[in-house]
Amino acid sequence: MTLATYTGRFAPSPTGPLHFGSLVCALASFCDARHQGGRWLVRIEDIDPPREIPGATTTILQQLRDHGLDWDGELLYQSTRTDAYRDAIEKLQHRGLAYNCDCPRQRITALGGIYDGHCGNRQVMNNAAVRLQVPTSMESVVGFRDLIMGDYSENLCSESGDFVIRRRDGLFSYQLAVTVDDQFQNITHIIRGADLIDSTARQIHLQACLGFSPESSSAITYGHLPMATNAEGQKLSKQNHAQALIAGKESQNLCLALAWLQQQPPAELENKSVVKILDWAINNWSIKSIPKQIAVLAPDQY
Repeated sequence: MTLATYTGRFAPSPTGPLHFGSLVCALASFCDARHQGGRWLVRIEDIDPPREIPGATTTILQQLRDHGLDWDGELLYQSTRTDAYRDAIEKLQHRGLAYNCDCPRQRITALGGIYDGHCGNRQVMNNAAVRLQVPTSMESVVGFRDLIMGDYSENLCSESGDFVIRRRDGLFSYQLAVTVDDQFQNITHIIRGADLIDSTARQIHLQACLGFSPESSSAITYGHLPMATNAEGQKLSKQNHAQALIAGKESQNLCLALAWLQQQPPAELENKSVVKILDWAINNWSIKSIPKQIAVLAPDQY
């Protein structure tokens, strides 16, 4: 693997500072890229203003720098990419692959969240979401080989139905934006949390619908990390009030994350600088050592 053929990325949303769980994802993505001599990009997924916290982007970027996780090239802000997302939707609609939907939330809830294609043959004009069609046959089964979780497949028809790519409020969906931007940035490898594994099939389907070439996004290799949880078994997340990384403890944070990822860092590494810790981590990185599930809880302070 060379610099030209491996491009990974870390794509946080500015909804709060990084916590232990997000550090694990950033570190794993960074180490996997650097171990294989690849590029590592940072993308700020700032397309959901109601959820964003002022100043969070600045905090996140500083936390990455403090932990030695320096990225290649310029930052990409999704808020600058709305024209590309709009063009993608127009392309899908022109091909008859996407349609407007004005179904109320109550109806979607009653369906159990699996959309039934009700608006697919209706003429819906205003105040509408846009949905992407999924096949109704066995072609709706999308599978891939995950670096950590192994073989994974999902039947889009029975597990999601036609899914939203633009919300009724006009905001673009995560699924659309991430797919378009992974193609734009020529991403080849995505290492992220297992909470997003059920999004992967939808993104692969979107890649095909948009006609992305097999030399780019269609060839993405995925690795989904087991989730860091608290004592109550909840995923560490901003929604569950996970504590921000402790400033001034960057070396300890990195060693804890490496240990949690089953990389077996030596005890004396904790007293080293972040540069030396990352040098060790990159040279000794083993994605095969990460199990599908980790019984060890996140450290108490997180």
